[in-house]
Amino acid sequence: MLTELEELVLCESFSADHQAVARSATTVAAQGSRWLDTAPETLVIGGVTHLRWTFGVPRVLLVGHHDTVWPIGSLSIHPWSVEDGIARGPGVFDMKAGLVQMFHAVGSLDSLDGICILITGDEEVGSRTSRELILESAQGCAAALVLEASADGGALKTVRKGVSRYDIAVRGRAAHSGLQPEKGINAAIEAAHQILALAELDALMREGRPHGPEATTITPTLVSAGTSGNTVPDLATIRVDVRAASAAALTRVDELIRTLTVRTPGAHLTVEGGPHRPPLEHGSSAALFTSAQQAAARLGMEPLRAAAVGGASDGNLTAGAGVPTLDGLGAVGGGAHADDEHVVVSEMPLRAALLAELISTVRG
Repeated sequence: MLTELEELVLCESFSADHQAVARSATTVAAQGSRWLDTAPETLVIGGVTHLRWTFGVPRVLLVGHHDTVWPIGSLSIHPWSVEDGIARGPGVFDMKAGLVQMFHAVGSLDSLDGICILITGDEEVGSRTSRELILESAQGCAAALVLEASADGGALKTVRKGVSRYDIAVRGRAAHSGLQPEKGINAAIEAAHQILALAELDALMREGRPHGPEATTITPTLVSAGTSGNTVPDLATIRVDVRAASAAALTRVDELIRTLTVRTPGAHLTVEGGPHRPPLEHGSSAALFTSAQQAAARLGMEPLRAAAVGGASDGNLTAGAGVPTLDGLGAVGGGAHADDEHVVVSEMPLRAALLAELISTVRG
């Protein structure tokens, strides 16, 4: 497992570098083919390389991704290492160890019939080219098992917030900021009003649930305005990230954001975007989590824990399509997207065994 994990980590796969993602896909395909005795479909969509193995009529969809958030060259700063039972390196936790565990789990089964494995190359940037592929692959499946990294302490992810994304544009009128500022309509000032209005909506949606996995959050993230230091800005933009634990909350936020109005006379406001990933709600994962608990008990493992998390994954898409989904079945460790990204090596074979047992249970 460590040899295979090292192979994947050393093949850097930054999402924005499509050539690097293609090289990674070749490495992942070769590794998977050694375990599955067959090559995958290689699907290039919008320049991004995805992989899919299909055996018979799929009943179980295994979902993973091979792209990472780490720019090419990150290995020079965060080299591959294994020390005191901890493996480190770019993407080791999110989610290359999960891929290794998945191949070992599926490779240990007596039959591959009824299994579909989909490994995408753009999950970290919103699954823009793989979204329809995921939904297509999920059709008719009784379960989707997602090999994303576990939550803290190895907990499985039974709830994930849904995501909406908005781009708000404020248009004003340019003018010389020294000679005739009064003739301008300052888009930056109006954008400031809109950011405060978004903060008010955030507070409204948080009432009764100010923090935690059940809270709905509305967060302005990227803000820009102006073209030069001596010009009244005629354009300002605001990117807004929304997270909610229920589809109803996403819908409510969408309604509220579309009621935003300008405060600056003469300014104009446009709102683009909307719901991007539906939530993975408890009802979608409950039965699968119970099956996983039972599988762990049969294997003599410690009792499993469940976690609700704010981050989204491709499991949101499968759950939104009505397919029962259990997430966080990948590596145990921590530090996703951070300098301390790591995997607990001793947990890798245990998680592979759990996945194999769960696949056998769900497939019937």
